[in-house]
Amino acid sequence: MSADWYPGIRTFCAHWDHAPMLQHTFEALEREFNENSDACIDAAKAVVECACRVIIDNLDNPTSPIKPVEENPAFGAWLSAAVRVLELSEVRDEAFKKLISQHHKLTTTLGDLRNKAGTVSHGKDGFIAKLSVHHRRAALLAADAIVTFLHEAYLERELDAVLSKEPYERFKATNDVIDAYAGLRGEMDEDGKPRLFIVLPGKPPREEIELAAPVSQLLYELDREAYKVVLNACLEADAPAPQDAEIA
Repeated sequence: MSADWYPGIRTFCAHWDHAPMLQHTFEALEREFNENSDACIDAAKAVVECACRVIIDNLDNPTSPIKPVEENPAFGAWLSAAVRVLELSEVRDEAFKKLISQHHKLTTTLGDLRNKAGTVSHGKDGFIAKLSVHHRRAALLAADAIVTFLHEAYLERELDAVLSKEPYERFKATNDVIDAYAGLRGEMDEDGKPRLFIVLPGKPPREEIELAAPVSQLLYELDREAYKVVLNACLEADAPAPQDAEIA
């Protein structure tokens, strides 16, 4: 057995290190793989399904969702939805369509291997006492091919910052453009509350967009240590002033 059988899965899971369910499933795959257990077939299937879920959740448009709505979607339904949300099914090249079709067949075969893996799968009696190392390798290679295929297609997409669940650091190119041309301005309103404005590029008078988030939310999202420092200062300011002791 060799960890080189699933480099694409490792890369995908490293990219989505902030997706807890995917990380738990990947840990199960590594554990069962290192123990030479047939349960790694179950885990490989689960990783593919988690990968599809992550991509769909990150790219699906809530106004026109593609995510399967069935109570227990079939394995192939998740892959089909992932292919659609990546807009791979709209490619006109016939050879590419055949490639997508072969990946669908891989998922079916992987599911068959999973169902025949014995008690680790559905409580059934073992198809055989122990699957051969070749069957485990086939399952892992198929799973890795699918995840690699989806991940590389995802990386080629231009992400929507409104819908994306990717962290701020993944938008470096667009972050740099905003930081180079947009400014930030603050003022106090009539009630003494701070108002923050984004100053857009252009000739004066420059257009501005007011940030709807209050100061506490900005601090909480951007700098937790600063949040604590500001909170302590505000609590101190809010504390009642000490009263002078009365002279008897």
